Formats: sequence, C-alpha cells, structure tokens
Amino acid sequence: MWFQVTDPADPADVAVVLAALREATPRCGRTAVVAVDGPSGSGKTVLAKGLVDALHCQVVHMDELYPGWDGLAAAVPLLVGQVLEPLARGESATYRVWDWAAGARGDPRTVDPTPYLVVEGCGSSVGPASSFAAVRVWVEAPKEERMRRGIARDGEVFRPHWEGWAGQEDALFTADRTRDRADVVVSTEGR
Repeated sequence: MWFQVTDPADPADVAVVLAALREATPRCGRTAVVAVDGPSGSGKTVLAKGLVDALHCQVVHMDELYPGWDGLAAAVPLLVGQVLEPLARGESATYRVWDWAAGARGDPRTVDPTPYLVVEGCGSSVGPASSFAAVRVWVEAPKEERMRRGIARDGEVFRPHWEGWAGQEDALFTADRTRDRADVVVSTEGR
C-alpha cells in the first residue's frame, strides 16, 4: 500500500499538533478528529503515523476513499457521509476501500467511535469535512521537492498521474482556502 511509512515523524511537528489537540473540542460526536491535509508528497502520511503512534488511535487514509486518479473532489463527500457523519452520531462507520489495482471498490473497513481519529490525505479538511475536524493540519513542502518524493516512492511511470493530481489539488485547495483555515501549518522542506 502507498501509506506504508518507514521514516519517523519529526517529534516537534507531532508535539505542536498534540498541543493544538489538547486545546481543541471534539466536533465529530465524542471523537476528536485530526485532519492532516496538504498536497501530495508533502509528508502527511509520515506526520499522521507519528500522531497515530502518540494517540494510539485509528487512521483513515484518504487514499482508501479516492475513486481513482480523477477522484480527489469526489472523496470528500465519501469521507463525510460514510465516516464522519456516522461517527458524529456515535455509530461505527463503514466504507469500502478503493482497490487501485482493480480500479474498483474492494473490502469494507470499519472505524469505531473512539476518543481520537486521524484522517490523513488530500482533502481531509476540505469543505464539509472541515466542520468535523477538531484540529486541521496543513503539511507543505516546495512543489519540486514534493514531486521528487512522489516519483521516488511511486516510480516514474506515475508522473502523468501525479501531474494530473496536482492540478486537482490546486483547484480544490484554492477554492476551499484550505491552508488559510488550518489550525497548524507544518513545513517539511528539506527533510
């Protein structure tokens, strides 16, 4: 899977998010959601793993919700309707994981109401998803560095997908003003 992480999160980045979380109020029922958002290759997954390890909580990866390479905007309503709204009602949430190889929905995954949930990925704090997040984190790095990281991880064959995805990110984040509404901004430049 794309979100297998071997690099450790910067402890200072984890600490600043946890400090914001201590001051935050849950906005998804009794679950305090930490939405780790930002463009691809910025380091969201690494930071999310550090948060999950510190909070001992579940994580929802947006990569499991996007319906393919053209599905960034379509994933936000899926996150809200299938995950955040049920949790806000105190119910377990179930969604079907996107199988990237098959190009279709695959196995179901259940997320139970817990004190904390990390939602990681592009769009995790966009639009209506934002209203459920106790803490909205924006992770950023320069565009060239993000592209280098992505191609190093996924391979040169994915460059056209990355370029198309970057256009979707620009449109979504600009219209939403996602970075401007973040509670915490983390830069991973040069890491």
